[in-house]
Amino acid sequence: MDKQGSLSNKIKFGVIIPAYRVEKQILGVIAGIPEWVDSIIVVNDSSPDATYEKVLSISDPRVQLLSHTKNQGVGGAMLTGYNHALKLGMDIIAKVDGDGQMDINYLPLLIEPIIEGKADYTKGNRFLHPIALQKMPFLRMIGNLALTFMTKLASGYWNIFDPTNGFTAISAEKLLALNPKHLSNNYFFEISILCELRKLNAVVEDVSIPAIYQDEKSSIKIPREFFIFSANLFTRFFKRIFYQYFLYDFTATSFYLVSGSILGFFGLIWGILKWIHSTQTGIPATTGTVLIAVLPIILAIQFLVQAVAQDIAEVPTKVQKINTHLTKNKEWKR
Repeated sequence: MDKQGSLSNKIKFGVIIPAYRVEKQILGVIAGIPEWVDSIIVVNDSSPDATYEKVLSISDPRVQLLSHTKNQGVGGAMLTGYNHALKLGMDIIAKVDGDGQMDINYLPLLIEPIIEGKADYTKGNRFLHPIALQKMPFLRMIGNLALTFMTKLASGYWNIFDPTNGFTAISAEKLLALNPKHLSNNYFFEISILCELRKLNAVVEDVSIPAIYQDEKSSIKIPREFFIFSANLFTRFFKRIFYQYFLYDFTATSFYLVSGSILGFFGLIWGILKWIHSTQTGIPATTGTVLIAVLPIILAIQFLVQAVAQDIAEVPTKVQKINTHLTKNKEWKR
């Protein structure tokens, strides 16, 4: 804590708490925010319970309460909070959920890589904490494993895990460079940030932080969110590949992707056509005909595997300073 305390005069820290149906937990969450945090921004996302009144009763001068007249989702609440934090001149902005599932004691550990210039964005990873992991509901664990792999493909951050973890921190410099219109308002918000940060070659780092599982019931409707996540990840994946390897640059990875796609498509179509012809005529395909289908597919697999290996090797590892006057997105209402 000494490090964060000594830097607090130079670096301004803000914490955003999106709040919805958390009247029982919100006071405890706010009370746990350390004194060296300069601003606590609570965004009441049109919560139907007494969340607004609970926050309003707090006398801490650091607490600023913003309220939506209509529910906008966790992403919408965070965009409101981020925009306000930028207006206040915060340098590092953390996100803490209002349901009490995040251990605030780990906040210094979360922001440390950003303070030291090792990362632009940090996020909690419950899978790095084996003791707390045992308390994670089984279905949630399986869902996270599948979602993590899909997120790696879509975002290009092969070094991260637990992508929906909401305990995050970001430097104001990188936040200003993001286009808020490209960030999702729903539970896809955290993943959409990862996808947008990859366009900036931002460095993302996981921090081992356990979750606190209580008796609260999640408001997430798994079947609906699964289709939303799948559709978004599918779209983001192809957009990333197009921009990263064809629009902005053409590398060895681009060659592998093009070659693998062409060879695989040719081998598949050739094989299907010859199989149909053989079925209709009753004449078995020759060895040469089969090889013409099989060899391109084998080469395609090798090319595509190599493309994935190259993609993994290109994960950003060094923080790069950017000219905020040139990259600052005007969509932020400052």
